[in-house]
Amino acid sequence: MPTYSYRRADGSTFDIEQRITEPALSVCPTTGQPVVRVITGGAGLVFKGSGFYLTDYARRKDGGNAGAATKKPADAAPSDSPAPAAKSAADAASGS
Repeated sequence: MPTYSYRRADGSTFDIEQRITEPALSVCPTTGQPVVRVITGGAGLVFKGSGFYLTDYARRKDGGNAGAATKKPADAAPSDSPAPAAKSAADAASGS
């Protein structure tokens, strides 16, 4: 239910939860003073509950950001040591 703010005749304010279909209050339920509904900016989004789940945000399993660019092993900087020579088919067949 939405929360509405009201201002009493003496200038003090209070909040009350009402259904959208209910009419606006004309008197304060606690003091009996005349009231006017105040238009507020509102909270927009209220977080309630025990927290958030990991699936609420798009993240990779390794903990990085999903939008971050990933570096492929082929794109990695070349190392100073030479790569081991690949065996040819003839060397593999001879057993050496």
